[in-house]
Amino acid sequence: MSATRSLYWATAMKEIQADRAKRPAGLLAAQGLIRATSAKRRPLVVAGEYDRAAIMAAACAAAKVHQGRFGCTWQEALSVTLKATWALTKAARAATAH
Repeated sequence: MSATRSLYWATAMKEIQADRAKRPAGLLAAQGLIRATSAKRRPLVVAGEYDRAAIMAAACAAAKVHQGRFGCTWQEALSVTLKATWALTKAARAATAH
């Protein structure tokens, strides 16, 4: 005898979407910090191109602050701040393109 399972696709899709929608702790705070400090000193987008050195410098500076606030590892802090920095960089590039 085989048992059958019922699958509710709507519920399954909502659970998948909920897993993807989670933001890392401190992402918005990191974006605000980067916007207020590092990105102002050195532009992240120069002539429509990404300045990877500026992006990394901004993320590292913000990661130090993030690590102090949240007490996480360097890897976690850098991951969050790199995501935040790239999001700001992509938005800045899109804004200058239009």
